Amino acid sequence: MIKKLSIVALLFAVIGSAVFWVLTLPNNMQPNELAAFPDGDADAGETMFWAGGCASCHAAKGATGDAKLVLSGGVELKTPFGTFYAPNLSQDQQNGIGGWSLGQFANAMKRGVSPQGEHYYPAFPYTSYTRMTDKDVADLYAYIKTLPKDATSSKPHEIGFPFNIRRGLGLWKKLYLDSAPVIAVEDGNAQLVRGRYLVEGPAHCGACHTPRNLIGGPDIKKWLAGGPAAEGTGSIPNITAHASGLGGWSAEEIADSLKTGFTPEFDSFGSSMADVQENMAKLSDEDRAAIAVYLKTIPAVESSVKN
Repeated sequence: MIKKLSIVALLFAVIGSAVFWVLTLPNNMQPNELAAFPDGDADAGETMFWAGGCASCHAAKGATGDAKLVLSGGVELKTPFGTFYAPNLSQDQQNGIGGWSLGQFANAMKRGVSPQGEHYYPAFPYTSYTRMTDKDVADLYAYIKTLPKDATSSKPHEIGFPFNIRRGLGLWKKLYLDSAPVIAVEDGNAQLVRGRYLVEGPAHCGACHTPRNLIGGPDIKKWLAGGPAAEGTGSIPNITAHASGLGGWSAEEIADSLKTGFTPEFDSFGSSMADVQENMAKLSDEDRAAIAVYLKTIPAVESSVKN
């Protein structure tokens, strides 16, 4: 009897492992999808570079000026799941992404899959980048190809069990990797649609400004209502139009703050938001206005951060 039970238990374990293996397979883009990608335009890709805040994480800590274009990596993100380190994204063939094809870059950006076929941790905000158009991904790739090489080795993440089992992220992605817009808006309003695209896609505002649940998934009911800072201390503010967020700001004031770094009260942005604002200042006035209109249009939600 014990022998039979052991055989049944082993059979269930084998079946369970097989099911887990299938459900967690990386979902790469198909060859026909990648073949449809347009040629990238580096000039247009620069807009996506700054909208996406690539330098804020992937340039060396404290880098200024042209040094921000050296994507040697190293920003540290402390989370409840462990400490993540932004990798080298420079054009170095060995330690960066200089050897990546457009297809490999697209799979990383839109599917969170490495060239080696492993899941990336969502500290890399591919859950937002998956909403980017193929053209913008190709443009960003073309721009990054113009940036300098750097041979700095990427620092390995410090992740404990069970979160160090990357394969399990395949199940997490089934819950949270979705290319559909978060907030429904009026399709005929081009400015509002553009603002949604920038906020929900390349700018990945929800990655910091939306609270997360116990398994690291965004709480969409509290979209952009603020949350704990990724750096491990402090908090990220509510940026909805609720009174506990940007309710007292006009769309014009939001757009102006993104350009100048000053709030309507003539205070200045601090912490990581200072870097974000510096990036936003490189966008066009039209894009900043679109972002502001979106933030004033989405549902106003009470702040998730209690001061």
